[in-house]
Amino acid sequence: MEKVYSWLRTGLDWLLPLHCRLCGEQVAWELELCPGCYRDLPWLKTACRRCAEPLPAEPQTLLCGRCLRRPPPFDRVIAPLHFAPPVDGLIHAYKFHGDLAAGRLLANLLAAATTASRPELLLPVPLHARRLRQRGVNQSLELARQLSRQRRLPLADRLLVRCRDTPPQRLLPASERRANVRGAFALRGPLSARHVAVLDDVMTTGQTMMEICRLLRRAGAARIEVWVVARA
Repeated sequence: MEKVYSWLRTGLDWLLPLHCRLCGEQVAWELELCPGCYRDLPWLKTACRRCAEPLPAEPQTLLCGRCLRRPPPFDRVIAPLHFAPPVDGLIHAYKFHGDLAAGRLLANLLAAATTASRPELLLPVPLHARRLRQRGVNQSLELARQLSRQRRLPLADRLLVRCRDTPPQRLLPASERRANVRGAFALRGPLSARHVAVLDDVMTTGQTMMEICRLLRRAGAARIEVWVVARA
């Protein structure tokens, strides 16, 4: 069986060669970036161990001042990349233009960053029904589906719902974002898992995630991780 798989891969490489998403160089079948473009991605190397807020090159503490003063309702944020070029362009293409190839690449990067963690359940950040009709796809759900397949983790795609339609967080100043999402989410049933991961494409102020995680804490979650492709 392994030989057949190897032959199929070799055949696909020959018939359908892939090219680097960023520079156009031909790459191996299982890759979507050439080694140079992969190395040059805006990797998030120094960040708060709890919220992944970018920190100076040599931070004096493992936690940012905000997490020291008021610990957030999640235990950890895993964010492999900065929300900076070219990652921001890939996310925008996936989120607003239905670029599935960009989404697959982003999912692969996030899957590689989360291999050390094994939550009992994946929960994508939901869209309100009206927003979903406008956009046609929930990028967080599609990311979660890909990670669920790759990591073989259970996915609950209907447990967490957005019960109130709210303006997009990106359009609001930081001071208004918490009030904007207050009470915007609900659970359709009991939360059976104790260790969960909430997925989204990018995290900025974190107010959406904190609102969701407060809800999950009240529902009995003991460990909550946030998985995002990029941190702004």
